[in-house]
Amino acid sequence: MAALNDLLPKAAVRLDVRVADWQEAIRAAGGLLVETGATTDGYTAEMIRNVEENGPYLVIAPGFALAHARPSPAVLRTGMSWVRLEQPVEFGHDSNDPVHLVVGLAAEDSGAHTAAMAALAQLLADPATGQALQEATDAEALLAVLAGPDGERDDRVQEEAVREQAVRERAGDERRAGNGQPVSAKAVHKILTVCGNGVGTSLFLKNTLEQVLDRWGWSRHVTVEATDTISAKGKASEAVAVLTSREIARTLGEIGVPVKVVEDFTSGPEVDRILRDTYDV
Repeated sequence: MAALNDLLPKAAVRLDVRVADWQEAIRAAGGLLVETGATTDGYTAEMIRNVEENGPYLVIAPGFALAHARPSPAVLRTGMSWVRLEQPVEFGHDSNDPVHLVVGLAAEDSGAHTAAMAALAQLLADPATGQALQEATDAEALLAVLAGPDGERDDRVQEEAVREQAVRERAGDERRAGNGQPVSAKAVHKILTVCGNGVGTSLFLKNTLEQVLDRWGWSRHVTVEATDTISAKGKASEAVAVLTSREIARTLGEIGVPVKVVEDFTSGPEVDRILRDTYDV
């Protein structure tokens, strides 16, 4: 899995960029993806169209938008860009506007950037790190904050992500009877985290939810799957609940299982509260 420092080169970082509106903010992030060889210009148009069609669901935390679209021929390789705005702009989100940070994400598929998303989610959930990122004076300083002391942070987070995935896979193996046959599906619950494309914001929310489940000691009993709106409708019957944004919840409509709205995808306390409500604990 690619780590954050593998996907975000210095040339893809711009600080204190002046834009007039959210479209220009996304164009700035998309332009950096083009300049660093991750995408063609067509992907920038796809990111803008994603917001026009699905709403501002990609504003996943106060002041932070994860601009992205589906994997497409316009994506040349998986990559990221980072645009800190001089003045924040409105995306139209009910609770997380205005936006001062736009991270662009181009993904070839839904898997290669999982560790990078986990690392970024943990970094942005930490107030001290968020403040340091806001105060970074240049690209080098910002990347140093992301990497942590002596460049250790990103490697450590990636190692944790790989280790946690291995633990979950072992737990899955343990959920088999002695004869190798799967234990009844009722012994394991599934929760879906859903976004428009299944490759960006849903992975952020999946990471936060899995951290809460780990703290509860429930990881072997509840699995989490990140997916897109179309797939979620078909998979809803397998799940006990769906966690998503307000905009995507409207798109999903009635799907036969509880749909829980999360305002801040990086907030462990908010997800903890929603999980307690889901299981009435």
